[in-house]
Amino acid sequence: MPVTDHRRRRLGIAAQAVLLTLTVAGCSGLGRTAVGPVTYTTERDAVIMLNSPSVKGCHRLAPAGAKEVVNGTLIDIILYRTRDCTGPGTTYLATTFSDVNAPGALPWRSFSTVH
Repeated sequence: MPVTDHRRRRLGIAAQAVLLTLTVAGCSGLGRTAVGPVTYTTERDAVIMLNSPSVKGCHRLAPAGAKEVVNGTLIDIILYRTRDCTGPGTTYLATTFSDVNAPGALPWRSFSTVH
């Protein structure tokens, strides 16, 4: 009977490995967030705070854009001058840092996370 025990043990280990793989794969699809706020000031001096935005996708800022952005999250972000997170003129904003536009510069209109 020792041969049967070894087969059962191997089968059990294989089954556990498959379950662990499925569990990890399932959890990776959950809505992970950039813990903390992204706070920005619009051209009209309104202060807007986005709490724990998703790490996936492009995040639009107010239609008029932002002249100052503070990254209070635990993840770095990239600021864009377009509404769809594309194009030149991006700025890399590390966690706990802020960016203020120079007078006459185009406002930031969207951001994405670096993960």
